[in-house]
Amino acid sequence: MEFADRRSIRRYAERGIPRELMEALAAEASRAATMGNMQLYSLVVTTDGPEREALAAAHHHQPMAEEAPAILTFCADYNRFSLWCGLRQADPGYDNFASFANAVTDTLLFAQAFITLAEERGLGTCILGTTVYNPDMIIDALHLPRLVFPVLTAAMGWPGEFPEQTDRLPAAAVIHNGTYGNYAPEDIERIYAYKESLPESRHFVEINGTDNLAQVFTRFRFTRDECMEMSLRLEKALERQGFSLPGRKV
Repeated sequence: MEFADRRSIRRYAERGIPRELMEALAAEASRAATMGNMQLYSLVVTTDGPEREALAAAHHHQPMAEEAPAILTFCADYNRFSLWCGLRQADPGYDNFASFANAVTDTLLFAQAFITLAEERGLGTCILGTTVYNPDMIIDALHLPRLVFPVLTAAMGWPGEFPEQTDRLPAAAVIHNGTYGNYAPEDIERIYAYKESLPESRHFVEINGTDNLAQVFTRFRFTRDECMEMSLRLEKALERQGFSLPGRKV
């Protein structure tokens, strides 16, 4: 499949994914760029058992979380590297926010490579955005040790559907030449015109009783209060996993 044709898959065929294929994908995806060649990530593949049930709850029992053949949890991981340092009489100092940011970058690069390679082989995936909602539940379900943190979750399996692609902003909306050029009101109007004109967008506006699509996002989908609540959960979970935040000690 060409990358331009990719789409999220939420329904899957009743067919497992061979372990050998998972390992081959991980080996190939590990060629993704990595901070200092440290490979600061781990991948937990969950197919069944009580941990699968716990993950489904953490992901709000979305159908993909309950029905996909595999749930992939991509984790920022400084535990493995720190253990190696300890065995070599090297003092690891990676229990801080900068190290966490480096590990998150590594993890996302690996995750995107893994998912792209999987889709090239005919598998389908769907990112579960609920990872940032309930990190503590995922940490408990997967028994994640200190300095390991869930960053991204994907449902994966052989596609049982071929849905329409969702819209994307035009490339001109995200490219800045030389320096960041801020958007004039007319630029914003042009960039979001297509998205706002879609029948599904108009439907969201109608059923939510708002004046426009932006208000659907700010009042119902990603509200200020919800974002603040998620931020507090993430902060507590980070401290629980041993990553100190600026100005605070764990």
